[in-house]
Amino acid sequence: MTQPIEEKIAWAEETCLRLHRNFAEDKKVLELADKLKKAIHLSREMMKASGVVDICARCEYEEGGSCCGKGIENRYDRWLLIVNLLLGVRLPHVREIDNSCFFLGQAGCRLAARHVICINYICKKIEEHIPPDSLNSLKEAEGREIELMFFLHERLMQVYRSVNR
Repeated sequence: MTQPIEEKIAWAEETCLRLHRNFAEDKKVLELADKLKKAIHLSREMMKASGVVDICARCEYEEGGSCCGKGIENRYDRWLLIVNLLLGVRLPHVREIDNSCFFLGQAGCRLAARHVICINYICKKIEEHIPPDSLNSLKEAEGREIELMFFLHERLMQVYRSVNR
């Protein structure tokens, strides 16, 4: 059975608090976190500029949504939550929108580092309204974001294991 998201959040917050110094003193963690912040910022700006953000917002709030539906949060592991904490995100403790993802708020996703499915998924509506060259550029930027997220995720686990031997 999948661990409830509230338990994952509690573990991530406790672990991040306990190992904050270890993470903050690791040059590789700091370097990757900085690069990831920049990559996230770039891909989010490209999403806005291309019109993806507007299409998703209309779908979610005017048409009933589906992509950010309740249960998507179960795909998130504890390490991705720690990545968000290191990026300065305050993790929510309650679901803001009843039938939506635990992490979806009125202004969109409350996370900085999102699950790969949340980054990669492009629905038919987006494909029909966004020019292919814009989507290709966005996908390249998102690919870099995913790559950096993976490397940071792996580095955090290495630091954790070195402390918890």
